[in-house]
Amino acid sequence: MKGQPFSVRLEEETEKLVDAEARRTRRSKSAVVEVFTEEAARARRFPGIAFRGDAARRRPWVIGPGLDVWEDLQMVEEFSSVETLVAETQLTPPQVRLALAYRQAYPEEVEQAIADNRRPLDELRTLFPFIEVVDA
Repeated sequence: MKGQPFSVRLEEETEKLVDAEARRTRRSKSAVVEVFTEEAARARRFPGIAFRGDAARRRPWVIGPGLDVWEDLQMVEEFSSVETLVAETQLTPPQVRLALAYRQAYPEEVEQAIADNRRPLDELRTLFPFIEVVDA
């Protein structure tokens, strides 16, 4: 659901950045400003979270361990407890709490990323017939 339209005047240098990103991603300046604003708001709401990836697959990650939020949370699910996870990895309790808080705010986003990672091998081979799967 979109809010009410409003106008904004950007500093000249900021507008150049927005223009460049709009051209690069082939999106409108309004769409670029919306994405920039959303990411900045989330990063301020969750200090220690940043975003990476191309325009189509931007994703949050926890600064420090370098793992995407969904990776931290999938490990939370796979270890017997948060304490065990912290003891057996380089994740710290605050980093795990941060990822858990982010999932609380954006559960669908995180759960979809975990589900995508858990796709069956046959489905992945169908979707991406060019990949080679190496057994570990």
